[in-house]
Amino acid sequence: MAEPNFPPLPGFIPLKPCFYQDFDEIPEQHRSMCKKMYHLWMLNSVTLAVNLIGCFAWMFGGGGVTNFGLAIIWLLMFTPCSYVCWFRAIYKAFKSDSSFNFMLFFFVFMAQVGISIIQSIGIPGWGVCGWLATISFFSYNILIALIMLVPTIMFTAMASLSFIALTRIHNFYRGSGASMSKAQEEWATGAWKNPHVQAAAQQVTMEAASGAMQSQYSSPQYNDNTV
Repeated sequence: MAEPNFPPLPGFIPLKPCFYQDFDEIPEQHRSMCKKMYHLWMLNSVTLAVNLIGCFAWMFGGGGVTNFGLAIIWLLMFTPCSYVCWFRAIYKAFKSDSSFNFMLFFFVFMAQVGISIIQSIGIPGWGVCGWLATISFFSYNILIALIMLVPTIMFTAMASLSFIALTRIHNFYRGSGASMSKAQEEWATGAWKNPHVQAAAQQVTMEAASGAMQSQYSSPQYNDNTV
């Protein structure tokens, strides 16, 4: 098994990486989408960090300590949880063509989309600078409201991009011939966590994609007896 390399930590930190991540092990036809999902996770993490700054400004302007405290929890909890719960699921799904991991991703990521929508709405007292909280604060302090507007826009972008990503991956999954019964079979047999089965599935997927590409771009053959 490859040595874990993520997250990349400085040498002075007495902790070691927990996961192995290398996009080269993802089949080429899925690699681009997998990288986009990683960038989406990074956007989510940066948005939560910017929201923390927005909530600090909100607190400084009289918005209360509760929102700032919850913003810290959002950042510390949802950054690692989103990586483990939905990015790793889609990473392993693309890597080994696992229906179980696809189903796990859909289940968790639909919750992620819902959370992003709630964050963009910005219910006061929830620790997020969404539209409701930001617009209402313009009447108190325009400068701080403008600071709060930055994470509000980022939450909105995150919700929109997450919905688009969910739709595209679901369309791909339905078109691949996978099903809930296949996911249940993987769960029952333990194939979803068997590295040998995963490697075999990955090899089959890569060979199928390679064969399709060769068929598409191969030169046409003509009959010599054609008049």
